[in-house]
Amino acid sequence: MNLRQLLFISVLSLPMGGCSTVQDWFASDDEDLTAPVELERIDAKVAIKKQWSTKIGDGQGDGFYKITPILVDGIAYVASSDGVVAAVRVSDGDRVWLVKLERPLSGGVSFHNGSLYVGGADGSVLELSAADGRILWQATVSGEVLAPPAVSDDWVVVQTYDGKLLGFKTGADSPTWTVTSDVPVLTLRGTSVPLLLGNNAIAAFADGKVVAIDVNSGNVSWESRIGVPQGGSEIDRIVDIDGTMTQQGIELFVASYQGLVAAIDTRTGRKLWQQNVSSVAGTHVGFGNVYVADVDGTLSAFLRTGQGVRWQNIELGYRELSRPTPISSYVATVDFDGYLHLLSQVDGQIVGRAKVAGSAARADMIAANGRLIIFADNGQLLSYELEALD
Repeated sequence: MNLRQLLFISVLSLPMGGCSTVQDWFASDDEDLTAPVELERIDAKVAIKKQWSTKIGDGQGDGFYKITPILVDGIAYVASSDGVVAAVRVSDGDRVWLVKLERPLSGGVSFHNGSLYVGGADGSVLELSAADGRILWQATVSGEVLAPPAVSDDWVVVQTYDGKLLGFKTGADSPTWTVTSDVPVLTLRGTSVPLLLGNNAIAAFADGKVVAIDVNSGNVSWESRIGVPQGGSEIDRIVDIDGTMTQQGIELFVASYQGLVAAIDTRTGRKLWQQNVSSVAGTHVGFGNVYVADVDGTLSAFLRTGQGVRWQNIELGYRELSRPTPISSYVATVDFDGYLHLLSQVDGQIVGRAKVAGSAARADMIAANGRLIIFADNGQLLSYELEALD
């Protein structure tokens, strides 16, 4: 991932949104060894067929957000950074409803019991009716909310960019508990998505730790370190966990920047296995594999059992790949230039490719019933179906 875009100084004493970029830290005269590779021709075995597209606000805007839609009962709920929230029927792309909120959004969307939850760049947390987008509840936190809140019948758990995890009792104006993590001098632009598993809220932080908080007490149940800061410069010591964590049974699969991909026992926090990796996109699972896209463009399938690598593909070097998403017998990823790449889950060979968007698509894709839903950074919401070629 391009650090010129993602790297920010975290100065908590500044007003909200007062982060500074560190573009001047990078040499401009040297040859760029991280330039994206040119795409080679492939022997396509899968056709990628567009079904529909619709525009939802300005998409991710200029804040390098990763506002991810959610699919519930055939309806995609999607939000954009300029405050547009919409419900779109995935069968035909028609909008069920669309509202424009009077505030910028930076995190979302989650769903629970007929309600949507989004976070604002102004520190707001909103509950909306999934039926029509009306605001049902709101609260204010201390920083940008860059990920969907985690929600249950009793709790709304919110993670903020300034290193806090807050637990709100359903309907409460203020949090019951707040946990604060150490925020390094330099961090990447984002946070992972918190999870609610049983009595624990699980969150990953910029210091490379995954922490489980007992929601009833606000105390730490366990913590596990995924990234260990190393090196002489603050850039070398960045170990953010920004990508989506994947939970399967008692296992939680987590990847950090300049750290590890690891399987964690959600009951104890014990690491079951680990492999070196540097990722900002997160993990996914399928075919007994754990998929991770490295910042250098390597897409790896690690055996879920922890017995090593099943396959790796190095043909998409430095193309800023999105979170790998399994669909049918393939795994999909979108690069910085809007190309969708399909790889075989069996051996990692690229079997399909199409230009699907006019921009990158940082948001996690949705795969359902053989259909891929992609929310491009420029606000295009697109649906594609896959068809094996003879």
